Amino acid sequence: MQLFGKRRFVVLAFVLLVVFWSSAFAVVKVGLDYAPPLLFAGIRCMMGGIFITLVALVWGGEPHFRRDWRIFLLLAAFNVAFFIGTQTFTLLYLPSGMSAVVIYLQPILVGFLAWMMLGESLTITKVVGLLLGFAGIVAVSSDGLAGDGIPLAGVAFGVASALSWALGTVFFKKYQERVSTLWAVGVPFLAGGAALLALGLASESWSGISWAPPFLASLLYSALVGTGLAWLLFLGLVRAGEASRVASYIFFVPLAAVVIGVVALGESVGPALLVGAALVVCGIYLVNRPPAGK
Repeated sequence: MQLFGKRRFVVLAFVLLVVFWSSAFAVVKVGLDYAPPLLFAGIRCMMGGIFITLVALVWGGEPHFRRDWRIFLLLAAFNVAFFIGTQTFTLLYLPSGMSAVVIYLQPILVGFLAWMMLGESLTITKVVGLLLGFAGIVAVSSDGLAGDGIPLAGVAFGVASALSWALGTVFFKKYQERVSTLWAVGVPFLAGGAALLALGLASESWSGISWAPPFLASLLYSALVGTGLAWLLFLGLVRAGEASRVASYIFFVPLAAVVIGVVALGESVGPALLVGAALVVCGIYLVNRPPAGK
């Protein structure tokens, strides 16, 4: 009975994690109608960072700031400032579902970067997954290359976001024995959010924010649910020994984001997006598929 209860909780946690991550794309897309991109990204990240830091104060252990400040700085740069910043501009240019497909090139890039930087194996299956992922991005970009209305700037921001997230993930894997996981999320979100907010204050107008109910709802959901609760669920699954399943099931996120964009925002789904999404999803699965016998 206890095993059944635990298994049921794990399944529920997986479902919620996919829903939280995939729905955040449509929610942020709504918020960008009411606020400049950098200010929105900075406020969102700082709110999420405060939430996770409060959790870290209780369960995160000793942060060792003086010893590991360079690691925190790297994580703040790649996992927050560059990643969230370019992700926000991706959503400014592209529909939420298409943005998710491009940005979720990240799990594929992690396999390649981990081979280059960490010495992890790069199997034929991973290479095929990597090539499928890049083919998917080319398919998503095909309308823009043909001049049919897909802004290539949005695709470029999406690929940059995926690369930044992948680098941040590999850096965390490299130093994960030195830093507490909760602190490695909370502090970078605070620092990276502060950097984005400062950049926004220097280049955008605070008066450009419309504090309407849709904006407040978007801000609260993306900061507390899409960032805070999603990361806590992810860490709980990793702590329970479910890290490999999180990696292999992450391909549901771009698919769910496309569906949510169509249903909630009325976004259109063309052949290029469907083909690109299928290729990216197959690539993610192949890169994260455990070896035979495991």
